[in-house]
Amino acid sequence: MTLKISGQLPSGKLKETIRRSPNYRNNSFQNLSPTPVKAEGISYWKMMKGVLKKSPATKPSGTIVAVHTDLETLSGDPVIIWFGHSSYLLKINGKTFLIDPVLSGSAAPFSFMIRAFAGSNYYTADKMPEIDYIILTHDHYDHLDYKTILRLKNKTRHFICSLGISAHLRYWGIPPEIITETDWWDEVNLEADIKITAAPARHFSGRGIKRGQSLWSSFILSAPGHRIYLGGDSGYDTHFAEIGKRFGPFDLAILECGQYNDMWPLIHMKPEETVQAAIDLQAKCLMPVHWGKFDLSTHDWNEPPARAVAAGKQNNMPVTTPRIGEPVYVGKNYPDKNWWGETVFYCILP
Repeated sequence: MTLKISGQLPSGKLKETIRRSPNYRNNSFQNLSPTPVKAEGISYWKMMKGVLKKSPATKPSGTIVAVHTDLETLSGDPVIIWFGHSSYLLKINGKTFLIDPVLSGSAAPFSFMIRAFAGSNYYTADKMPEIDYIILTHDHYDHLDYKTILRLKNKTRHFICSLGISAHLRYWGIPPEIITETDWWDEVNLEADIKITAAPARHFSGRGIKRGQSLWSSFILSAPGHRIYLGGDSGYDTHFAEIGKRFGPFDLAILECGQYNDMWPLIHMKPEETVQAAIDLQAKCLMPVHWGKFDLSTHDWNEPPARAVAAGKQNNMPVTTPRIGEPVYVGKNYPDKNWWGETVFYCILP
């Protein structure tokens, strides 16, 4: 079971394709800028001790109870439903996208590790509607979940993923004919005049000891009248400005804003960097994700949105902070209540 959950490394023709990628050098995919996983002078032992000594405030003191939205009858276009962390559903031009679904209650190879906050896993795979496209930005356990993929594979028409991730999907029984994988700047024309473009991110990949055998990406979703940036995981770098120059402005930028730490400053953004990235992208509004479900760092669980909202106000960048399950209607309605600061969390709403 453990080996199945871990997935499989690329081999054969896929490995040959990967070796031809301009982003694959020295037996590994590379970032645009040098990107060590940890800060200079920081040992893995020190990182481990820091994580083990984190305060109780890395988890909510109460139960997060989501807003109930019927995903089967969801109306509005474009509309986004956040499920906590980096998982969200996006409906645009009548097509339904699901990004980085981790809906099993855990973000680790073993279910007792890295458990979802109490109440935050209300939206399970069984609650998902029929999915036209699942988009997978990279293969870390908090973005690619074996159990979720198994539950969704029979209700998903097509998978779009970063180059190399198809090795995992095929190993888990996903037919290769419904998988499209992309290198940076590849464009995929979909139906209903929708286009997906893969773009750089500053991160890394790997579900075991060997890293960098599949790519990590952000994605640009373009449809008539709308353009949305799907950020995945990324540290701050010049690629945001490049993407903004080539594809901006964006109606909405969905960017990571959590699990940061001074011990790994280049692979995740601090909230102020997230706001700057949205500015670089020429986004009209920022939706911070990668928080609200799992504690993967040492900061308080609700620190990321508080800092992002403050930085947004200082820099005239609107920030939307929906509750789990609360619809975000792109260009029309951006929830911005300080729900994470409430002593008693919200009840399920009809």
